[in-house]
Amino acid sequence: MQLGDARTGKLADNIAGFGRTLRRAGVRLDSARIALAQQAAQLVGLERKADLGAAMEAVLVSREQDRGVFRELFELYFRNPEIANKLLAQMLPSAEGRAEPSPRRPRVNEALSPPRAQGADARRKPDQEVDFDAAMTASDLSLLKHADFNALGAAEYRLVERLAREIALPVPGVAARRTRPGARGNHYHWAGILRHAGRTGGELVQLARLQRREEALPLLVLVDVSGSMERYARLLLAFLHAATRGHRRRDVFAFGTHLTDLTPAFRLADTDDMLAAASAAITDFAGGTRLGASLASLRTGHARRLVGRRTLVLVISDGLDTGEPQDLARELSWLRLHSRRLLWLNPLLRFDGYAPTARGAAVLHQQAHGMVAVHNLSKLEDLAASLAAVMKT
Repeated sequence: MQLGDARTGKLADNIAGFGRTLRRAGVRLDSARIALAQQAAQLVGLERKADLGAAMEAVLVSREQDRGVFRELFELYFRNPEIANKLLAQMLPSAEGRAEPSPRRPRVNEALSPPRAQGADARRKPDQEVDFDAAMTASDLSLLKHADFNALGAAEYRLVERLAREIALPVPGVAARRTRPGARGNHYHWAGILRHAGRTGGELVQLARLQRREEALPLLVLVDVSGSMERYARLLLAFLHAATRGHRRRDVFAFGTHLTDLTPAFRLADTDDMLAAASAAITDFAGGTRLGASLASLRTGHARRLVGRRTLVLVISDGLDTGEPQDLARELSWLRLHSRRLLWLNPLLRFDGYAPTARGAAVLHQQAHGMVAVHNLSKLEDLAASLAAVMKT
């Protein structure tokens, strides 16, 4: 079957509408990739749906965690023409009529949800509406960057969570024990010297050296999932999962009334899958806070996660601990002794003039090497610089 001319037919518009839907679902796309998808569709034809999907996936998807989202949206888009027409009109359909009975990924549900809710939400003023399209004004982005996570509405929270996944967090590195060839170093790279001499007739023209490799510090993250941290825990987990993807050594624990190991969940490539696995693993969500008892469980059951006093420890909590201060002080002293740096990420720093007067907060402030605010997107963007500054102290 020969395809029609994309300039006069509907193929180009259909693929462009599908690309806009993928961007709403958080897939990184630009106009160049959409143009490549149109060329790929012309090359493979429309005889086989599987071939068309594979060709478009090859040019539109560059991250492994986006493949599942692409395939779900592709099946919906190319199965129901009514959905395609609505997507082209930027009026995405709700999950009704011919929706699949199986559960979808949250990003797919968000992309297929109406941009405006019915009822009371539809009567909101235009300046209060949140547009989920990729085209946002600079003022909207600036407001979201400085908005406290605890003050966001439901739609704004979902958008900010998606934006948080795009923030990078380069973990400071240290010199490793292993070496690699380089221009500097205290030892000669004799194997490289001899190989080079063999190509120059035995003349020692260049003396290669061995220099130590640099690798990121092992990372240990402790996330408070108590009631006072409920609005921050999910968003910060999503941020850390995306920002530290590819990190060689990354251990994550949640603590409330007890300690929960989230490291297996963080091994999942897709952030939505990680959040679902973490929600299933955490049984004390939105409860109390017993950091001292949780650190005792870490010391007795997971002490080997701390790698030779090289681990960078991040404690994400508001410090409102309900346990005994002396127990917390003892466990924090042990954790500080067995780690390279202990950094306290405190969302309560959003308040001007904040002072750690609570008993648990006072102990944390005394034991931590530094305290950093993490209550909005702007502070998350500054977190990498804060880590570098703490490492120099």
